[in-house]
Amino acid sequence: MNADPTAAPPYRWRWLILAVMLVAEIMDLLDASIVNVAGPELERSLGAGSVGLQWVIGGYALTLGAGLILGGRLGDRYGRRRMFLIGLASFTATSLLCACAPDIGSLIAFRLLQGTAGAMLLPQGLGLLRENFSGAELTKVFGIFGPVLGLGGIIGPVLGGGLIQSDFLGLGWRLVFLVNLPIGIAALIVAAKVVPRRPGDRTVVVDTVGAALVALSCALLVLPLNQGQEAGWPLWTWLCMAGSVIGFGAFALRQRSTAAKGREPLVTPALLRKPAFTVGLGGIALFFAGLVGTQLVLTLYLQIGRHFTAGEAGLGNLPLAVGTAIGGAVSGAVLADRIGRAVLQIGPLVQLAGAALLGYELGRLGGSFSIWDIAPGVVVSGIGAGMVIAALFSFVLAAVDDHEIGSASGVLSAVQSIGGSVGVAVFGSVFFADARSGDFASGFRHALIAQSCLLVAFLAMTFLLPKKGRPEGDEFTADEGADEGADEGADDGPRRAVA
Repeated sequence: MNADPTAAPPYRWRWLILAVMLVAEIMDLLDASIVNVAGPELERSLGAGSVGLQWVIGGYALTLGAGLILGGRLGDRYGRRRMFLIGLASFTATSLLCACAPDIGSLIAFRLLQGTAGAMLLPQGLGLLRENFSGAELTKVFGIFGPVLGLGGIIGPVLGGGLIQSDFLGLGWRLVFLVNLPIGIAALIVAAKVVPRRPGDRTVVVDTVGAALVALSCALLVLPLNQGQEAGWPLWTWLCMAGSVIGFGAFALRQRSTAAKGREPLVTPALLRKPAFTVGLGGIALFFAGLVGTQLVLTLYLQIGRHFTAGEAGLGNLPLAVGTAIGGAVSGAVLADRIGRAVLQIGPLVQLAGAALLGYELGRLGGSFSIWDIAPGVVVSGIGAGMVIAALFSFVLAAVDDHEIGSASGVLSAVQSIGGSVGVAVFGSVFFADARSGDFASGFRHALIAQSCLLVAFLAMTFLLPKKGRPEGDEFTADEGADEGADEGADDGPRRAVA
């Protein structure tokens, strides 16, 4: 069949737009993981204790997750090009601020700002790509994202370790932030030239009260989890966590009220009335809290407990990355389509087996140590994690209607980031409770026990998810012509989950 002769020709610079979007996504992935190996250097340079380190790592994910949905809505109102350029410039500038931080308090503040900039930047990607690609090309575009972003997630700790160990010009840990400057500036110049100008929709109303409720509730949750153990869990920590629950409840009521008045809420209220979707939110929070938390503990154990250099600790993450890549490939290419929801049940069982093997390996360690002593358990855990990561969002999104996909995937992405921030706080506290007495292996084992508890809860939740996932690519292309503002504005979930 011949192409429609009246159709507008494709935008000539669209593949450069894709390249810029990938660069922005990879910068986010690197900054989410690259700092993990900087702990000892931050302690030596800035006097960062365990709590400071948890804030430096988890604070970025906290503000990123809390702001993602708001960032998408701002793109709808003011134009995705404008918000993308503002977000990219801000992300690059805050990276420079992080690199120049004179003390740990300043670094934490700048990391929180960097996460906020990421929240303005990342949600614009899907909308920009959908504006400039269509049909088979659009499906091909999103087929590129998985491998590229997966690679970005893998190289973060390795690159971070290499940069710190190189100590170029004596900059040490500051290099993990300075690396963003040439990348960000180049991407900003290209984006300013090739991303076409399209006006936003000024009729879109941004629910700033709802956004403030989300940010406040997240802060009330993570603050006591980070500070509680060192402070002895005083009354204020429990009041904060109770306030967080109240805040999230107020946010849900706010969304219903906003929709009832005929205005556009940040989150489609109908999503929160779908049991499978709400269960999926809980499952994603638990899974990524455990995954991000144990990855942090692995790095801390290697550096603090076994005195690995930053470069060696970065390479020590490779068994986990290899296992995750294997599990993701098997799940995405074969298992998810053939056995459906069961892949989400086999994955955590494999992870539990890996945790048990790793715990056994830690128990039999002698004085000498190499990464090969624990590599089998780490690889098995990674395989199980990869099986879940490759399929999880697809099964949760299968519980929503086509016109709700944009809002739903934005919520999933936000919950994933917030879950990771909570994981850093909880698992960091678990590890450092034993590390203070010098028993690093027990700290690692206790973290594995905590992860196992989360995996058992996640496994139980998977039985309430749909039996089949949403067809591949459907989450990006469904209902493109309808409800475009809601669908495109909030949407980074499936792509971040792949990595």
